[in-house]
This record gives sequence, structure tokens and C-alpha cells, in this order.
Amino acid sequence: MTAEATASYRILGPLEVIGGDRRECRIARGRQQVILGMLLLEANRVVSAESLIAAVWGDFPPSTARTQIQACISSLRSALGEIDEGDAIVTRDPGYVIQVGDQQIDSQVFAKKVAEANSLIAEGAANAAELLDEALGLWRGRALSGVVSSKLRSKASELDENRLVALETYTELELKAGRPGRLVGSLRALVAEHPLRERIRGQLMLALYRSGRQAEALETYRAGRLLAIEELGLEPSDELKRLELAVLSGEAALPPEPGTVPREPEPVRAAPVPPAPVAPAPVPPLVPFQLPSDTAGFTGRACLIEGIDQALRDDGNQATRIVTLTGPPGAGKSTLAVHVAHRVAARFPHGQLYCDVGGTRAQPLTPAAVLGRFLRALGVPGAALPDDVDERAEMFRHLLADRRVLVVLDNVRSEHQLRMLLPGSASCAVLITGGPRITGLAGARAFNVDVFENAEVLEMLEGVIGAQRVRDEAAAAETLGHMVGRLPLALRIVAARLAARPHWSLAWMVERLSDQHRTLDELAHGDLAIRTSLALMYNGLDEEARRLLRLLSLLDGTSIPAWTAAALLDTGLPHAADLLELLVDAQILHVEGTDPTGSPRYKLNGLIRLFAREELDRTEGPEGQRAAVARVVGGWLAAVEEAHRRIYGGHFTVLHGTAPRLRFPAGYFDRLLADPLGWLESERANACAAIRLAADAGEAEACWDLAVSLVSLFEARCYFEDWEQTHLWALDSVREAGARRGYGALMCSLGSLHISRSQLTAAGQRLGVARDVFAELGDVHGQAMTRRNLALLDQRRGNNEAALAQYRPALEEFRSAGDSVGAASVLVHMASMEIDRDNRDAAGAHLSEALAICRATGSQRVEVQVRYVLSVLRQRQGRYTEAEEILTGVLGQVRERRDMAGESRILHGLGLVNARLGRTGVAQTRLREAIAIRERIMDRVGAAEARLELAQLEVAIEDRMLLGDHHGVVCRTGGMANTAGPGRTRGDGLPDER
Repeated sequence: MTAEATASYRILGPLEVIGGDRRECRIARGRQQVILGMLLLEANRVVSAESLIAAVWGDFPPSTARTQIQACISSLRSALGEIDEGDAIVTRDPGYVIQVGDQQIDSQVFAKKVAEANSLIAEGAANAAELLDEALGLWRGRALSGVVSSKLRSKASELDENRLVALETYTELELKAGRPGRLVGSLRALVAEHPLRERIRGQLMLALYRSGRQAEALETYRAGRLLAIEELGLEPSDELKRLELAVLSGEAALPPEPGTVPREPEPVRAAPVPPAPVAPAPVPPLVPFQLPSDTAGFTGRACLIEGIDQALRDDGNQATRIVTLTGPPGAGKSTLAVHVAHRVAARFPHGQLYCDVGGTRAQPLTPAAVLGRFLRALGVPGAALPDDVDERAEMFRHLLADRRVLVVLDNVRSEHQLRMLLPGSASCAVLITGGPRITGLAGARAFNVDVFENAEVLEMLEGVIGAQRVRDEAAAAETLGHMVGRLPLALRIVAARLAARPHWSLAWMVERLSDQHRTLDELAHGDLAIRTSLALMYNGLDEEARRLLRLLSLLDGTSIPAWTAAALLDTGLPHAADLLELLVDAQILHVEGTDPTGSPRYKLNGLIRLFAREELDRTEGPEGQRAAVARVVGGWLAAVEEAHRRIYGGHFTVLHGTAPRLRFPAGYFDRLLADPLGWLESERANACAAIRLAADAGEAEACWDLAVSLVSLFEARCYFEDWEQTHLWALDSVREAGARRGYGALMCSLGSLHISRSQLTAAGQRLGVARDVFAELGDVHGQAMTRRNLALLDQRRGNNEAALAQYRPALEEFRSAGDSVGAASVLVHMASMEIDRDNRDAAGAHLSEALAICRATGSQRVEVQVRYVLSVLRQRQGRYTEAEEILTGVLGQVRERRDMAGESRILHGLGLVNARLGRTGVAQTRLREAIAIRERIMDRVGAAEARLELAQLEVAIEDRMLLGDHHGVVCRTGGMANTAGPGRTRGDGLPDER
């Protein structure tokens, strides 16, 4: 880095990095901010890795701390790279250094200006104050505020101290220049922040005195003296005492006013005692009652109301009681606050102040405007209102100092709006509603106002339309609550409409709300409208957050992974994650757990989604929406394709299209897909919704590709309905687009589904179409998969010779297409048929070749099938113990993958093997387990076979018992020798049936 670099680093306040083109570089909260803050505090000097570890974790770092620091440094370089500062952080033993120019970091600019000002002061120059003012203007708050680290705070406090010293010097120069009035407000704030700093207190006394406010100057001294005695057990310094005496006497101990001739000091003389004035009759103070009216028939929230009531009680502490209510838009925060305020009003006899500060509006009320309203309500005439907001705040606190007043601040956006609106007296209380950004107030009690519970939904409806009407249509009442997300505002509107139309049934209201194009129109009554409430929320966001919310309305899954937001916006994941958190802060999104990478997952309320979709259609054209859909579906396609690859050891036994894939960061899939089948299971609803989204958007290539790729999950977990529905959506899409290869792939896959359901005629029809399409295209891979499924169909029909005639060319086509795992699946089926023909050597050769392929590719899923058929071969060879060992080993594998079809098949086999071994109790247990699973997955043929085996086993047991033979029982069917191989039943959910 050189001094000519244009990026700027700001640490005199919240941490900010601004590029030369004024783009802000977003640094992730937490560890990355701590590390960058440490490097900037020691700019151009090496910071050891140990110091960074201590700053992040204190005295208890994890064992991986050094590795995590390296990862954070890498992320920081990537973030800085977006503003062309990627090489600013350099690795240098024993740690890291950030290289910046003198003008790039505000702390160094500040130090340089202060040094120049001090030189001017020493020379007696007149423009030192102007230079100090420029230096102080660089500050935006406490150094590195918001970055949480005790070590960092300790270092940053040195900068804060330098700022105070510069402020004191600047104040002294301004006082000497005769400008005391402009200093009072800032000095009061400084004294409040640093009450024991005597130099600042003395400067405030002097500024007040020179502004003609002698009494306030003396009160400032007395307050400081009491504080020093209470906190330190000390009297003020002699210098501050002399200043008090000078203020009392008005004598020359004070510095002279500009333009006056200094006088010689005179001894302090006692002032004559004036006659006691006649006290005027006291004027009773105004008692404001500004609360809006309470909601008639308010229902629900009993526990919440009790908790807020308790928090507003006087507990004997010396601080103002502050209660904050946060929650999603429409949750009824304002209604609840007003209800509680009326409930506790008797405890505040000097009045209740209320103001909607408009935090969700584009231009909320300023603190000065709110204070103006409150001061007028407290009896201050308009002409007497100070112009300066600090002085208004001082007057407000002074008027409430000995009163019991409740202040209700509704719809607050951030703490910035609040600082000057809080009373200073413990006799007062403040009730605040707004978003989560108001919950950081020191000493505040925070309550979350969420949507209603089901019982509260019914209670509200009963209170408005009558209990009998709700009881008569209890199911419809619950459905109404669900349709509006149990939002109190939406329920109030529904209840009001039903009350106004007693001839409407609740079922008819459900019907009216069912049309999503009209839902928001239906949720309006009188001056109540859910769209208005949501618009206020929406308008309070910045444009990037609004656009993300609009695009999120395109998604219709169960939850939202963070990467989908990055895809929608076509931006980096860290930036998208920050925007998602802004929506969480506004309680528009809710966090719904985490994904395997540790990234949060989010949920969008249905009504907010409908509103956002309206805004999307209004602001974004069809092409922009389609481009966003293509990026998201491309992300799902990339992730599902990679999951399939990890399950099968490669891109085997599946056909892919030409749709673009979203690129993910390096190493992302290693964390996300550590358990690929488990991940597919967790994302099933989202991935299926992505197929429908692609179909609706006309993204045919991505649509069919994603559908056939998901068969890895549908087959293993027996999600036959999802399998069929997603393929039918995709079929409509490829027909419209004329995507022939996709059409063939879908027909081939649906043929496999029909075989799994024992719908053999439908399977033949689908597979016949697929065969013709792939022959027309000359698609060898597609032909191989279709021919294999046709062979399996022949095998299920008992036509083994026709099956072998299909399997042999399918094997060569798989090899020609480079699909070795597909070839292995054919070898398994051929081995099964050779077992049925009692050609054991040929079967063994096929299985050995298939097993070698599986081990070379790492395809554990197909290896399970190979080993299952090997167990059948071992039984034919009379090696039942070996067969049991093989089946027991693969049972654990299929259970770990939660492959229910495979588990049922292996349990069936174990039942028959144990019967051969004379373990009748174990055999019965295994067969019953197999029956239970097959019934659950709707495999009626397999369940019937297992029931037959169990019945024959129980008959055989009974026969033996009658004959007195307790040595062993063999099923009348001959056990596994008469049990079909993988071609007869569905199989264990492996790819050979697709």
C-alpha cells in the first residue's frame, strides 16, 4: 500500500472501510471486525497472532484459534479485494500487518491535525481552534464502537482519551475567544458522559457564567462536588473551588471577557443579604394526558401484560424504568403498549406523554420535534422553546425531575431517536415500541411481541363476533388464524369484517382469503388495512433491503438458505447475509435454525411475502424476475448435482442438461454436503419448490435436470408422490420448450417410478417413449438407462430371457458412455438372474466386477446392492452364516442413510437366513420389522411376500412343536433359495431402477 491509495479506514467511531469510488466494504461482524480493528490500531506495525487470538477469545481461546484467525484474515482480504485493497494485509512473522498511508486512516489524520494545532498554540497563532475543530470533526462516536472485545476496547480507549484532551483544548480556546454560548450544550453532554472529569466541569461552569447563567454554573459545581464525595470520598480540587468562589463573587478570578481591561484580583467579600421576596401563589403544573384510546375488548397477551406491568413498577432504583416492545409488523406492539399504558396510568399522576415518532416512515420525527411536542404539553410556551435540541432535552429532564410521568414512544426506529427523549428521573418510566435495534438501551427490559397462540386467535374472534359463532365453525376459525399467520392486526380486520356481516360464515371468509391475488385486498376494513401496516415496514428499509425482500417473494419453500439471497441479488454471500440480518432486525424474516455450514436459515411470513410479491411485480419486469429465478435454480442444481455425485462416486446413472450452475465458494460443499443424502432430505421441500419455480419461469433445462437429479432422494426415501409431481411439472415445461433430451430423461425416470409402484403397464409405455426419443437423438447414455429399465421390467414380468437380451447391450452402452456405476448396476441384475439359473460361477464373476467398480468409484450405495445379491449367492452355496454376516453389515449402512426400502429388503433377507439357521425367534422379529417398513412405504407386493414367509414360518414352528422337534425350523418356501433377487422386488432404492 502507498500513500496514493484512495481507500479510507475509519476507526474514530464505528469501524468503516470506504473504497476510492465511495463504495463501502462490508466487514462481517464479530471476529473479522475485531481483527481488522486490532490491525488498524497498530497500522503499519506487526500484530502478533497471539494478540489477535487474545483480542477475539480473551483468556480461553479454542484449540483451533490460530486456524480460525487465518481463515478470518483470508476473508478480510477477500472483502477488501472488492474495493481493490486485497493486498493491504500482509503476513509477517509473528503475525500480520496492515499497510496504510498517512491519509488513509482517520486516527492518523486526527493525530497529525492535533499536533499541528498544538504547534500553533505554542506559537500564539490564532487559527489553532479551527484546526482542532477539523480534527474533532473526524469523530463519529467512541473509537471502534460496536466492536466487542475487551482487549480492543482497552486500546481504543487511548484514542478516546486523546479526543477528550483535544476537546478540552478546543473549549479553552473558544472560551478565550469569547464564544461561550455555543459550548454549553456540548459541554453538558461531556459532563454527563465524564462526570468526574474536573477540567470539563470547570469549563462548563465558565461557559454558563459567561452566558449569564450564574445559578446554573453554581449548580454544576454543587452536583460535581456531591458526586465526588459519593464516588471518591474526596472534595473537589482547589482549582475548582476557586472557580466556584469566582462565580459567586463575579470577581477577577474569572478570565476577562474579550475586549475588557483585566482588573487586579480583589478579596472575596460577603454579599449583603437582600430582603426576602414575597413568594407568588404557586401555579399548578399542566398534567398531560396524551394516550390514544384503549382498544375495546382487548384480548390475549395476559402473561406479557403482567410482565410489562411489573417492569414499569417503581423498584427503588435510581434509574428511569425503560421497557421496550419489539416484534414483527402487525403483531400489535402499539396496541399492546397503549393498553398497558392505560392500565398503569394511575401510578403516574403527573401525566402520560405519547408520541408516534414514525420510525417506519421515510422521514421519522426528529428528537427536536418530539421534544417540542412534549414541552408544549408540559406548559412551556412556544416562544420559550430553545432552538438547540440539547437545550430542549435539558429543559425536558428538568421539568420531569420531580414528577411521576409515563412517556410512551411508539414506532421507534433506532436508539439514536431515543437518547434525548428519556427523562433523567427514577420517578418516571418509558414504554417504547419498535424493532430490535432499540433493545440495546442500558437498563431497559425487553419484551418480544410475537404472533398469537392458537388459543389467543380463538379468544380474539370470540370477543368480536361471539363465542357461539366461533364454536359452530371451530375448524374454519383455526384455518383463518393460520391463513393470516396469526397476526393480531390481520385477525382484527378479519373479525371486524365478520362482525359487520353476520350473514357471512367463517368458511366463506376462508374462501375469500384463499385467492392469493386478493388476500391483501380482503384484509382491509375501515381505517384498518394490513397493506398499510406492511407498507410502513417496507418503506422503512433501505433500497437494497427492499429489493432483496421483493426477490425473496419468488421463493416458496419451507425456509430460505442464505446462499439463495446471494443468488437472487447476484452478489457475494457476506453482503447478502448482512442484508438478510437487516430484515431479521426489522422482524420481517425469522431465523429458522442453521444449515450444515453454520449459516442461519430464514422464514418469510406469508402475508409479507404476498405484499413483497406485489411490489416485485410493480418494480421488476419479467426478464429481471426470470434472471433471478435462473440464478437460484442454478444454485439448487449445482448443490443437488454435487450431492448426487458424492452419493454415487461421480456423475453416474443420471442424465444432465445444459442449464448454467451457480458457482459456490471453494470448500463450501465440503461443509454443506458432509451428509449428502441427509442434506437432500432436509432441503426436499425447497428443492421441489425450485422445480416448480423453474417450470413457471420457463427454465425448462434447469427444471428437468433438477427433477431427475433429485431421484437420488425420492428413490432412497420412497417419496413417490414428490417423484411423480416434480416430473409432471417438468414434463409440461420441456414439452413447451421442445427440450427432447429432457423429455426422454423424464419419461425414463417415470418408467422407473412405475416399476417401483408395480405399475408395469404404465412403466412399459413411459419407457417405450424414452427409448424412441434417445434412439432419435443418438444418445448412448440415455439408451443405456432406458434399456436397463426395460430389462428390469421384463425381469419383473418373469421374462428372464428377454431381460438378459436387454441387459447385455445396456452393459456395453453404459461402458461406452463412461458410466461405470451404471454398468455395475446391470452386472448386479445379471448376477441375480444367473443365480436363478443356478449358474453360480457366472454370478460370482459379475458380482466381483461390480464390487471392484464400486470400490474404485466410492459408490457405497451400489455396493450395498452388490453385497445383498452376494448374500443370496452365499445362501445358494449353503453358506448361511456368511450370508447373515453380509446382511448384518449392510443393514447398518442403509439405516445410517435412512434408506427405508433397502432396510426392509435386508430385514426380509435376515428373517429367512435366520430361519435357515434355526433362529426362529429372530427370524419372526426380522420379518415383522420388514412388513412394518414396507407397509409404511406403501410397498404392498413386498409386504405381501414378507407376510407369506412369516405365515409359513409360524406354521412350520407349530408343526415342529406338535412333533416335539425343537432343533430348528425351515420355511416351507425353502428360504432365500426361492426368494427373488433384486429384479423381482423394488430393490433397495438404488439407481438401477431409474
